Amino acid sequence: MAEHGTDEPSSRTGSPDGEGRASGDRLSLHQRLAVRELIDTELSYLHLLRLCASDIRSRLQQLPQGDLDVLFSNIDDVIEVNSRFLHDLQETTSREEEQVYLIGNLFLEFQEELERVYRVYCASYDQALLLVETYRKEPELQREIQSVIEAVVPQAGPSGLSFLLVIPLQRITKYPLLLQKILENTVPDAGAYPVLQRAVSALQDVNNNINEYKRRKEVASKYARVEQLTLRERLARLNTHTLSKKTTRLSQLLKQEAGLVPRTEDKEFDDLEERFHWVSLCVTEMKNNVAVYLDNLEAFLRFRPQEYDLDIAGGPMPEYCSLMRELQLQAFPRFQRLEGLVWQPLCTLAKALAGPQNLVRKRLDKLLDFERVEEKLLEAGSVTYEEQEARHTYQALNSLLLAELPQLNRLAVRWLGQILCTFVGLQRDLAQQVLQRAEGSLAQLPHYHLSEPAFRKLVEDTLGQNGHQLRSFQENFEKVLPPPTLQPLLPGAERQVQALLSRYGPEKLYQVTSNVSGAGTLDLTLLRGQVVALLQNKDTKGNSSRWLVDTGGHRGYAPAGKLELYHVISGQEEIKGQEGPHQDSRHLAPEPIPAPVPSLPTVTQAVAVYPFVARSSHEVSLQAGQLVTVLEAQDKKGNPEWSLVEVNEQKGYVPSSFLARAPSPAPWGWSLPS
Repeated sequence: MAEHGTDEPSSRTGSPDGEGRASGDRLSLHQRLAVRELIDTELSYLHLLRLCASDIRSRLQQLPQGDLDVLFSNIDDVIEVNSRFLHDLQETTSREEEQVYLIGNLFLEFQEELERVYRVYCASYDQALLLVETYRKEPELQREIQSVIEAVVPQAGPSGLSFLLVIPLQRITKYPLLLQKILENTVPDAGAYPVLQRAVSALQDVNNNINEYKRRKEVASKYARVEQLTLRERLARLNTHTLSKKTTRLSQLLKQEAGLVPRTEDKEFDDLEERFHWVSLCVTEMKNNVAVYLDNLEAFLRFRPQEYDLDIAGGPMPEYCSLMRELQLQAFPRFQRLEGLVWQPLCTLAKALAGPQNLVRKRLDKLLDFERVEEKLLEAGSVTYEEQEARHTYQALNSLLLAELPQLNRLAVRWLGQILCTFVGLQRDLAQQVLQRAEGSLAQLPHYHLSEPAFRKLVEDTLGQNGHQLRSFQENFEKVLPPPTLQPLLPGAERQVQALLSRYGPEKLYQVTSNVSGAGTLDLTLLRGQVVALLQNKDTKGNSSRWLVDTGGHRGYAPAGKLELYHVISGQEEIKGQEGPHQDSRHLAPEPIPAPVPSLPTVTQAVAVYPFVARSSHEVSLQAGQLVTVLEAQDKKGNPEWSLVEVNEQKGYVPSSFLARAPSPAPWGWSLPS
């Protein structure tokens, strides 16, 4: 009994110490298990990522490269960061006493890198899921994808791609839980405890920031889309809710303009927006200028005088033609790289700025909504769920623009600078090639010995002289050949015109100024130059642009805009000294009276001043500026209004008033200054 009594107090006093040691051992054991779980799961997680990036991605070559970029996003960056993280994590096992402390510090060191790579992957996850859904609608393609995944990762099961794509999202959200488990099995007075607390809070912040970034990207993708909608489609989108929002925004804007409510000032955003506006304006201006430059370049390359017989004997023309042929074959084709190296990147840059421009405009709408909700919140103290969402949308959009507009401005300016440098480089290369190839030909040109200022003056003087000659030539055209507004009558039409004249009188006669194709039942089909008589200057509905006329055989309607009044003059007044069987008869002519046409000598060169469309087999068509050979300056009856010409190896009659003498060619070359 005595022995038992002495032992009993001893056992009671040792029990608390034993329980404390047992509790500490359990915490230490659970802590080691939690650390082991962190390292083992990180190892298997990284193994799955590498399988996705190497084996699976390389075997899915039947998918477009764009789809693969969306599906696997920046998985290579994730692998790179997690590989370094796992390496440092495994090194902590050699220092078991301070391993937990080192793990906490390790998460704090990798906090920013983990957030940087995982937010990009998580932001593109929803778009990747949409692609997966489209693959499921194609059974054959889905079977091919599933067979590849099952061969590499059997544990994926029927989920296939969805199972693999969600793994990085699950991992980043599990880090705080794994750290929390280690923290729960760490005694509060341990040195690692506050470090683990900070690590848990940091990883929770990482997840919150990723969610916020994902939300901002969703808002941006929603409002950055550039849609080309027709007016009908825009009207179809209008509803009472849309009209209510737009009315409320307009009301808020008018209050601000009137000074009734204050306007939200954001100096930081205003500066960013102004810089972005100037960058966008520079891109647009350069795009327009390059478009004009390319048009002029195409016109220049299309003009090849060296391929034609210029009928210029002697002078530097052979050297010039030889040089131009060489440049057309060698130098200019290389310069046409301008479209691929300058124009296309410029279009891509302009297209890339369209989305942010929409976001900047949309921010103003959301700011008006935000200001209205803030006013209501101050007055009533509460807002609806929809108003709260509008408030959050503005905050997300504004934060996104503040964070990414500076980087966008820098990238756009750098991109634009590279395009300009490329353009300048192409111009410099072209100039060097032209000078190299022209070096041998320049010595043979007549003005090679002139200095650059003297040559520039020579060019200016010669261009001015040629310009003066061209203006004089134009003035002669205007004096000698006033533009005929009406086409001469067809031979044989005089009898029909005389009948209309005797029946309706000269004040009712009109001539058709251009061909008319009748579209309606009562509409007439008339030829240019045909004379008609006016019956009524409006139709039955009172439309004054549609006149009722008589052609001498048919009555119907013709456009008033294609009819011009004629009056009758004597043939003696129009053509003096003309002899013929109808010398005393009256002759019809258009108003105003054309100036006398100088007669053209037989078999001479003339230029078509106006286009003419042949209306019978006896006539021939002309184009303005076309060179023709005049065979006879009158028709078979001696009428000088019609001339027999030859053009394009065809002979026929054309109106004499449509022709002008061809100017005699001036001697080729420039005269040297004295």
